[in-house]
Amino acid sequence: MKIGSNKWVSVFAVTAMTGTLLIGCSEGKQEKQPSDNGKPAAQGEAKKEVKEAARGSITASLYDRGRVPAEEGTMDKNRWTEWVNKNGPADVKYVLIPRTDSIAKFNTLFASGDVPDIINEYDTKYRDLLYQQKQLMPLDDLIEKYAPNYKKLLEQYPQLKKAGTKSDGKLYEIGRLQGTMSMYSLIIRADWLKKLNLQMPQTPEELFNVAKAFATQDPNGDGKKNTYGISLAQDTGMAISKMYGAAGWVVKDGKLIYDWDREKASNAFKKRLFDEGIVDKDYLTDKNGEKAKQDYLSGKLGIYAMQHSQQLNPGLNNYQTLKKNAPNAEIVPLPLPKTQFGQFSMNFLNPAQMTTVIYRGAKDPVAAMKYIDFMASKETAGVMKYGLEGTHWKQGPKGCPIPMDVEKNKKELVYVPDLAMQTSPDLVGVCNQTESSFDESIPDQKEYLAFIKQARAAYETPERPIPDLTLSEHMPTLPSDLAKISSDLDLQISGIWAKSVVSGSTYTVDNALSDAKAVWEKGGGKQLEDWYAKWYAENKDKAFLSQDIYKFLNK
Repeated sequence: MKIGSNKWVSVFAVTAMTGTLLIGCSEGKQEKQPSDNGKPAAQGEAKKEVKEAARGSITASLYDRGRVPAEEGTMDKNRWTEWVNKNGPADVKYVLIPRTDSIAKFNTLFASGDVPDIINEYDTKYRDLLYQQKQLMPLDDLIEKYAPNYKKLLEQYPQLKKAGTKSDGKLYEIGRLQGTMSMYSLIIRADWLKKLNLQMPQTPEELFNVAKAFATQDPNGDGKKNTYGISLAQDTGMAISKMYGAAGWVVKDGKLIYDWDREKASNAFKKRLFDEGIVDKDYLTDKNGEKAKQDYLSGKLGIYAMQHSQQLNPGLNNYQTLKKNAPNAEIVPLPLPKTQFGQFSMNFLNPAQMTTVIYRGAKDPVAAMKYIDFMASKETAGVMKYGLEGTHWKQGPKGCPIPMDVEKNKKELVYVPDLAMQTSPDLVGVCNQTESSFDESIPDQKEYLAFIKQARAAYETPERPIPDLTLSEHMPTLPSDLAKISSDLDLQISGIWAKSVVSGSTYTVDNALSDAKAVWEKGGGKQLEDWYAKWYAENKDKAFLSQDIYKFLNK
């Protein structure tokens, strides 16, 4: 996921890596990390006697994406790392980690014994693996004594503590407050509705009929049969699944189950669209959704799901492109129609993103925590987001920072987000919201701002919740053997459903359901059911679940 509220401020990367989760060292090698008594350090065992220096010295991992302009220096030595070292409470040496292969680099560091004191890593599964392998330090006491900023955040947002607490009841992970908003809109061409004298669809049947009209009744008025009603590729296919609440693991009657009925219903609807020629029949080859996007941008697709939370890319830019190709286009967000399973919405930006842990062998955990607390302050968040007042920004008419030199800021702020992994941009207040950076004196920005506000109203209400148990970054981490089972089953079963959609009467949805259940039983699905059921029963009151998102919205 990406977020971005200003074209002159770089976005915070929020996509979590996936990959092989292995520590590249033997247990014996890890055991060589000594504690004060000369014995191997147990999980989370801080040194019993920490001599608190006036200013500590620490190491911290830092992603390197190759974004730093040559005149700015290097990722570990530039104006912003110098600013942090000058203004922060500790001398920090940054250990560069390639973002494209961070897990392999961390494995190498563990194998060599050169582990950074502070580990910044987006991959939830990898951080959890470090916890399981007893490589992390519990942070409750350190936060209580040395982190007033972060302690205050935990008090104000108990969901942040939920997200950072592990199964032993101790807090190991540091997170940041990003703010949140619905990420996707199911967009419908309002001008096509008007032209064909149709109403906004509120049920699946109405959605089907509108999509069919868009595909067959020449809504663009060029006299050709060159329009699609809706897409099944990528995000739009996801939207149809969410319309039926088909999110895999769902809570039903107080228990966490894998819901086959919702999967069947969503795929039956997709098959009906396919059979009636309402969608692009080559959607399965549109692996990244690019063909569907081009159909939408060229004015040939009536209903399309898109990330709207990114103001400039793709949100506003896509809107501007559509208007250039179809000047009369009007778009509005379509609330997901209500089905027999309820009425739902799509995904949200993660409001409480976990990013940081402290290695159990950190030489100066107090200095490490003071550094984390400095990065967690409101003041640091402002600098990391906007740069320096008088150099990079000045106060705008809405009370929010505006750039003094857009090109200068592009060069000097483009690489900041990776340094800012521990900062909470939401602390800057309403200026962090996407809406704050629109210039309503510019017509297309004013129009798209109205769209964003409509999208919030359509999707940001607990009356139409996301059907998912929680956001992907907060899903429980399966043991490695079950993770393999889950991955294999997902691949096989998604292929079975896809086959049913495109095979007409020769392979029905009922056939697919029967085959999918057989694969599930044979491939270890019962093990997954038992594990998830047990996890939910034990953690439903402690874990960060979907309902916690709406508490951030209320704040």
